Amino acid sequence: MAAPPKPEEISHPPMDQLQGLEYCIDSNPSWGEAIALGFQHYILALGTAVMIPSFLVPLMGGNDGDKVRVVQTLLFIEGINTLLQTLFGTRLPTVIGGSWAFAVPIISIIHDSSLTRITDPHERFLSTMRAIQGALIVASSVQIILGYSQLWAICSRFFSPVGMVPVIALAGFGLFDKGFPLAGECVEIGVPMFILFVILSQYLKNFQFRQLPVMERFALIMSITVIWAYAHLLTASGAYRHHPEATQKHCRTDRANLISTAPWIKIPYPLQWGAPTFDAGHAFGMMAATLVSLIESTGAYKAASRLASATPPPAHVLSRGIGWQGIGILFSGLFGTVTGCTVSIENVGLLGSTRVGSRRVIQISAGFMIFFSMLGKFGALFASIPFPIFAAVYCVLFGLVASVGLSFLQFTNMNSMRNLFIVGVSLFLGLSIPEYFREYTTAALHGPAHTKAGWFNDFLNTIFLSSPTVALMVSVFLDNTLEYKDSAKDRGMPWWVKFRTFKGDSRNEEFYTLPFNLNRFFPPS
Repeated sequence: MAAPPKPEEISHPPMDQLQGLEYCIDSNPSWGEAIALGFQHYILALGTAVMIPSFLVPLMGGNDGDKVRVVQTLLFIEGINTLLQTLFGTRLPTVIGGSWAFAVPIISIIHDSSLTRITDPHERFLSTMRAIQGALIVASSVQIILGYSQLWAICSRFFSPVGMVPVIALAGFGLFDKGFPLAGECVEIGVPMFILFVILSQYLKNFQFRQLPVMERFALIMSITVIWAYAHLLTASGAYRHHPEATQKHCRTDRANLISTAPWIKIPYPLQWGAPTFDAGHAFGMMAATLVSLIESTGAYKAASRLASATPPPAHVLSRGIGWQGIGILFSGLFGTVTGCTVSIENVGLLGSTRVGSRRVIQISAGFMIFFSMLGKFGALFASIPFPIFAAVYCVLFGLVASVGLSFLQFTNMNSMRNLFIVGVSLFLGLSIPEYFREYTTAALHGPAHTKAGWFNDFLNTIFLSSPTVALMVSVFLDNTLEYKDSAKDRGMPWWVKFRTFKGDSRNEEFYTLPFNLNRFFPPS
């Protein structure tokens, strides 16, 4: 009769740091490899950087030339914010990109009666842009104050592994509508892209060239190159000639109109669209989006710390990062990027896919963003990659970030009915409530909150359209009110508590100390 299995053969011990990464946060690949990986992160960041202006600028009355300038400005600010965040913020390898959270208040500004009255499209575009800039500048104060005053660090004392699992998981799962629904807009390039990316990054990951696992490291750039060329071939051969306009827009490689309208060299500068205009109602709606961006980023920073093989960021480091992100939203308002900023979830997922969590790689990618945002034609060439190609990759990378969120369950007792209830209800409501708001908005052309006070509507509709925000509200409330005194061990607090303060764990110093000896002036708490 076979001997019964030992306990260690059945269960896996919890691990503070994710194992199996080739490079962690402060170890660096060779310069050549780092530059290639940085370029890959830049290409991935282009998806959202082009998608958001492509959606918003035409609604504002802008033409293709305006769209190109907004894309360039957004990329330029992404590069600057990413550098600031990796140097002085959380110091985690995160790309700070454009955020979809700001869409509701921005669309509300676009439909403001004082702006829709303007008959000249270009004049309307400029007036709308200035109104958005004013709202972003005022709203940035939310993150700046919560971050630098350490108020967010105080709030984070109410977080536990059980409470954070739904937030981090839904930072990935909550973006499900940006995955296959977008890839399915052009199945003939979306599905092959997904299959090729999975084969290269997972099934062929052990293929080596000069001791370098090239397939695993560069699966993204290889599969994009192959499928982009294939899409170009389909376009050139006239495969879409008799297809509906919507299919042509998503599938053809010559429909973005970016290369022809992009200038050769153009350096974005503050107030390039004119002086911002300020309206209290607009600013209040935008403040909800900065709160959403703050919560989504909190989940993303915790996921990034795990994929960079670092310890979870201490409360004051997280707060410091949020403060710098607020500065980033201020820059977005000053330069006019048409949206605010948040952590790019897809780039966090790429850390896991390549198994390289190096900070230097992300700083190099920020350099590419700044460089190509000034060289208009070159940047526009890469930016004309069809959206379904990006969406296919998102299916993998958003899922990867979500599973990192679920991995925090290893520090909790999942045989506790209390924990099962909190995690299950938070995950379900985090998906279900935003879906209700989305469906209602699609059917009625306005959100469920529809009172005479526009700012109030924007505030509620923005908050409840965000999965991580709903999950945070539900999970943190339940976690801190349901038998929380007797369940510290079940909640994972003995493990979590040592990462709350900078001095709580010796590794924090290695990962999160500021550069240039700046910790002398800003001593960690």
